Amino acid sequence: MSKLKKFWNFIATSAQNAERELFFNGEIAEETWWGDEVTPKMFRDELEAGSGPITVWINSPGGDCIAASQIYTMLIDYKGTVTVKINGLAASAASVIAMAGDKVLMSPTAMMMIHNPLTIAMGDSEEMQKAIDLLAETKESIINAYEIKTGLSRTRIAHLMDAETWMSAGKAVELGFADEILARSPQETEENITSDFTFSRRAVTNSLMGKLISKRPAPPEKEPEKNRSTEPLYKRLDLLKF
Repeated sequence: MSKLKKFWNFIATSAQNAERELFFNGEIAEETWWGDEVTPKMFRDELEAGSGPITVWINSPGGDCIAASQIYTMLIDYKGTVTVKINGLAASAASVIAMAGDKVLMSPTAMMMIHNPLTIAMGDSEEMQKAIDLLAETKESIINAYEIKTGLSRTRIAHLMDAETWMSAGKAVELGFADEILARSPQETEENITSDFTFSRRAVTNSLMGKLISKRPAPPEKEPEKNRSTEPLYKRLDLLKF
């Protein structure tokens, strides 16, 4: 039995190879997929239960980097056509999953947000440097997904992440993060919709860090000097959010 509750939902028809819908609503894994052999396999089994086209609906503030990376990889490896539709929010890790779509469409009222990965670190200067290095490499891996989809330079994408960039549907299409805007009629085109940026770094950072701090384990009462070893990698990954 998986230690994580499902954060996705497949809706399928009885017809073989018929189009299916996959819904991501809420946080992408409340806890990390790192070290979990059951939940990723469960997702893959459900994904590969059919071979027809899939429409992926996303309304999520993000979550676990490891889960997002694996889901992204499974979707781009899927043999059928993957259409992503963002009907509310695709932020952080959820924006990475969105990049797996053969076509990405956004509601006129939807938003996409990209920013730098976050973590919590404790220890001396050596431990802090390892955390910085981990975040830097994680950022590079996330840029890979954005670069493949948008064709933007890595430097441009890095600057957008540094600034914690919120994109309306129009701006996401303009920059290549999305392909089209969902419209009810031909008259409702990209030109009719504003493409302004919106920034709100403090609110999002405070919210994410608050969740991370609440999950941080209490330090031991006493730790002998000789046992001050490097924190295991899996503990770092447990705290790595995007």
